[in-house]
Amino acid sequence: MSTTTMKSNKLSATFARCKAEGRAALMPFLTCGYPSLSRFEEITQGVVAAGADVLEIGFPHSDPLADGPVIQKASHVALEQGFKVTAAFAALQRLSGLGVPLVVMCYSNVVLRYGLERFISEAASSGVAGLIVPDMIVEESDAARSLCRQHGVDFINLITPTTSSARAKDIVAASSGFIYVVSVTGTTGARTELDPNLPKMVSLLKSQSEIPVCIGFGVSSPEMAAQLSEIADGVIVGSKLLNLIDAAKAGTEQDKAIEFVRQLRQAVERKQ
Repeated sequence: MSTTTMKSNKLSATFARCKAEGRAALMPFLTCGYPSLSRFEEITQGVVAAGADVLEIGFPHSDPLADGPVIQKASHVALEQGFKVTAAFAALQRLSGLGVPLVVMCYSNVVLRYGLERFISEAASSGVAGLIVPDMIVEESDAARSLCRQHGVDFINLITPTTSSARAKDIVAASSGFIYVVSVTGTTGARTELDPNLPKMVSLLKSQSEIPVCIGFGVSSPEMAAQLSEIADGVIVGSKLLNLIDAAKAGTEQDKAIEFVRQLRQAVERKQ
């Protein structure tokens, strides 16, 4: 088996394993370089040990359009500390040995300024299994998707509550790895309630494709994660986790992250 094929199968193998275990995959989100690059790596290691199946790693951006105040703050802190894409890939290379797929979320102007082919090539070399570019629409992603296929990186698209059925079908057809369902209208951030239309949306997507469906944006508690695990193949938790890290006393960030991720992992296993 080629290296490219092995990389492209990393996400599908993880979802297949979780499905065989009768549960959804747990996917925490962390901002690369937050609260510092060294602390980010330490926290990431703890999160994996606590039960993460996949890691979504956000690359900081000065104007994160899809992100709420918590992730905006994390991006700002990382940028102030001198975040660089080259350093991020070096960190991911070190973290690739943790044994879970790494999915990078990065806005298009960061990717394009770095160089599309260079970015995707270096992402693949760093062990990245999937790429999310939230502001790159399907009609503008042909080149990115082609390069991702060449390098064995899944190109993951988002679908929101306002996406039409016809549009969703086009997005699904252009996706690999998994479909990222945005659970709320608006930016990222912890919510107290789930959209009652989510089950119908997920059911429709599952009828169109065998690609796993993961839900993110707004997941704030183990109870919500347990609810979503009943309908989705994966549950993504970001803002609440970063909020706990932000509120933790210096030196205790990893402990707080581990505790929360353990609770989330127990939650997605409840339906067994």
